[in-house]
Amino acid sequence: MTKIPVALQLYTVRDACEKDFEGTLRQVADIGYAGVELAGTYGRSAEEVKQLLDELALPCVGSHTGDRDLDEVVAFHKALDCKYVGWPVFPGGLPDTEEGVQAAIERLNKRGADYKKHGLQLYYHNHSGEFKIISGKAILDWFYENTDPDLVKAQYDVCWIYNAGVDPAAYMRKYPGRCPLLHLKDMDESKNLTEVGNGVVDFDAIFAVSEEAGVEWYIVEQDRWERPSIESARISFENLKAWGIA
Repeated sequence: MTKIPVALQLYTVRDACEKDFEGTLRQVADIGYAGVELAGTYGRSAEEVKQLLDELALPCVGSHTGDRDLDEVVAFHKALDCKYVGWPVFPGGLPDTEEGVQAAIERLNKRGADYKKHGLQLYYHNHSGEFKIISGKAILDWFYENTDPDLVKAQYDVCWIYNAGVDPAAYMRKYPGRCPLLHLKDMDESKNLTEVGNGVVDFDAIFAVSEEAGVEWYIVEQDRWERPSIESARISFENLKAWGIA
């Protein structure tokens, strides 16, 4: 089985990044993360971020950018040498009718084609809401059954899939080769978010199907914490290390 590297979604440590972006990135590198996924640059230009990431040997593996101006998105990602353009939510909110779903599918395909012309790749990050049923089918299934898999990749957030009452590993099998960037996130029995490995999500099953799903990077993300965010990032990494993943 191919060893899959582990990155950190910097939204996990956003409070620390706001206070000391450079210092926080140095801590992320010291923990042992092999890359980062961006969710903003905290006032720095893409060029400034790239210089710092190069110094720390932390590639930018993806960026939660959203559907912004095409030229701006292309320039930003080219400066970072990052091909993956992430939509962390569906722009304007999820559709609630079949007509709205069809319009969303067209938008995803169109933007995916726009990015592809510039050597970039769109990926879509789910939450629990994408499992709402419309005309007999979950929104996320509408998306992945009807978008071009070469234009629109998945970023499964395994915790939000679990939270929706769906088996993450089974869902990953539905669309093989579709998910280059996988979000590792955990929650406890009370559905409070916690460090990866400290909750109830079945990661053994997830790791077992990751290669089939096309995963190139594991990406740790934690939206809320009960301890300092950088410490949560460290605990998640150490748990993955104990499993032989990191």
